[in-house]
Amino acid sequence: MVAIKLPDGSIINMESGVNGLDIANKISPNLAKAALAINVNGTTQDLSTPITTDATVTIITGKDKEGLHILRHSCSHVMAQAVKELWPDVQVTIGPAIENGFYYDFARKEPFTTEDFAKIEEKMHEIIKRDEKIERIVMPRNEAIKFFKDKGEHYKAEIIEDLPETETISLYRQGDFTDLCRGPHVPSTGKIGNAFKLTKVAGAYWRGDSNKEMLQRIYATAWTDKKDLENYLQMLEEAAKRDHRKLGKEMDLFHFEPEYAPGAVFWHDKGYRIYRKLIEYMRNRQEHNGYIEISTPRVMDRILWETSGHWEKYGAHNYSGQTEDGKWFCIKPMNCPGGLLVYKQGIKSYRDLPLRVAEFGKVNRYEASGSLMGLMRVREFTQDDAHIFCTPEQMEEECITTLKLILDIYKDFGFEDVKIYLSTRPEKRIGSDEIWDLCEKSLANALSSHGYEFEINEGEGAFYGPKLEFILKDAIGREWQCGTIQVDMNLPQRFDISYIGEDGEKHQPVMLHRALFGSIERFLGILIEHHAGKLPLWLSPEQVVVCPIVSEFNNYAQEVCEKLKKAGIKAKSDLRNEKINYKVREHSLSKIPLIAIVGAKEQENGTVTIRRLGIEQQEILKLDDFINNLVSEAQMPHFDE
Repeated sequence: MVAIKLPDGSIINMESGVNGLDIANKISPNLAKAALAINVNGTTQDLSTPITTDATVTIITGKDKEGLHILRHSCSHVMAQAVKELWPDVQVTIGPAIENGFYYDFARKEPFTTEDFAKIEEKMHEIIKRDEKIERIVMPRNEAIKFFKDKGEHYKAEIIEDLPETETISLYRQGDFTDLCRGPHVPSTGKIGNAFKLTKVAGAYWRGDSNKEMLQRIYATAWTDKKDLENYLQMLEEAAKRDHRKLGKEMDLFHFEPEYAPGAVFWHDKGYRIYRKLIEYMRNRQEHNGYIEISTPRVMDRILWETSGHWEKYGAHNYSGQTEDGKWFCIKPMNCPGGLLVYKQGIKSYRDLPLRVAEFGKVNRYEASGSLMGLMRVREFTQDDAHIFCTPEQMEEECITTLKLILDIYKDFGFEDVKIYLSTRPEKRIGSDEIWDLCEKSLANALSSHGYEFEINEGEGAFYGPKLEFILKDAIGREWQCGTIQVDMNLPQRFDISYIGEDGEKHQPVMLHRALFGSIERFLGILIEHHAGKLPLWLSPEQVVVCPIVSEFNNYAQEVCEKLKKAGIKAKSDLRNEKINYKVREHSLSKIPLIAIVGAKEQENGTVTIRRLGIEQQEILKLDDFINNLVSEAQMPHFDE
């Protein structure tokens, strides 16, 4: 007999060799029907895996995050099986579950198109209806290599050849289709259900190496029920409308030149106004929260990043070159070394700390061309960086002060729903375990002692210290990782910085790395999509356009425009010989927040007729009242703080 401990703390005794399905049936027939996998002593396994010792067990269903991941990965195998049944000459490669779905890479001479999706989906439905049992098979390494070579699956054989000889090779079979996989999987294809949809096809290099052959990647999404699928597809449709690249073009904000400057933004006048306004806002908040601001060179000696450890970890992503005198220089990929060099100028006392040093530093990092995505992933960007130097005793208080500032700033931009993750030590890191223990404990204490909820993100910290990550949820439910606070006791040691303590001796400060927007470019992309281009009035590059109904009222339109400008409102007049409805449509497409329409009545009464973006109902206001209201509404948040 084995003792099975359940999540509620109860224990049931069952025969040795019992599996997850047996346990689920013992608890409830409905649970057995919903069960997809099982967690045994912290390890997720197939539902059919026998249990021969006492264990703590959780039955995993599609309602669990882990269960949905397993369902998606199993669905990727079904898609691969469907493709093989339709086109037997295709070779399958890899097909992992990803956020919101999965993909599978195929080697095929003739390219797939979206027109193939209906045929593939139909075959997938057929395989699911067959409810084929999914079985795990273990093979010796050499036997597994031969198995896939005999089937003509050379990519699978190559994967196994790169594994250690001692590696356990597991395969999963469903019907006549067998795939290389660690698992776990759902017990049969029927468990996957019909809430899936193929979404797009793209190219992908084998193993992500541009020197290797190009494969074809089919993306798909999968959910536990059709309602979730429909909601997700509606979200995708809405996301396409909000795409910052589409809106950026319509609003004339920016463009890219992939041939001449891949991954770098060409800011147009209106886009650069928003960019500058974001910096102005952040600069104002920082100045009122005790920050000083510096600027450090963009090109510095490579030795700085070798000292910091960034070169060893990120060297392949850095832009560097050798000058005639034989020195190696680097376009800075991050601002930390420059901030440390500024700190080292002059002697610092404990009375000078905390020292909060901000920098809007432009940095460059090489990203593969296939990963570039508008403002969201670029090669050149501006970080709203800051480095806070403090005593160990001040560390927790500074973390909380910074955290509160971050959350308050996000509210100003319409982000109320923010998750906090504590990312702990990664496998590859610098510094002693004692330092990591202290830093991780301080961050956790700072959060819990002030009532902040957070989740642990195991192993995802920076190589020099743990960090807090802030995840924003936008208007259509998508999550974006933006700000970070990183606790660092390693770089101060490497750069030998110090302060004079109360005892007259030298001490090493703690260094907090802090970014609130993350990068100006990416945050602006998120803002555009969150607001669907309808930015808050204070942030809009153009706030009002004055449109006369006919040219007879051009003079009054110009008079209104000049008064608005004099009051500090970003206004312009549209005096073109076009119909008023045409002008309204055009300016609405450009996402101008307010259209002031003037005609005979407005000129006679000293009024304007106001049309707000996204609101059909118009309002008529006295010109002076309109201006006074706008001046207040267009005020930057916390301007007078």
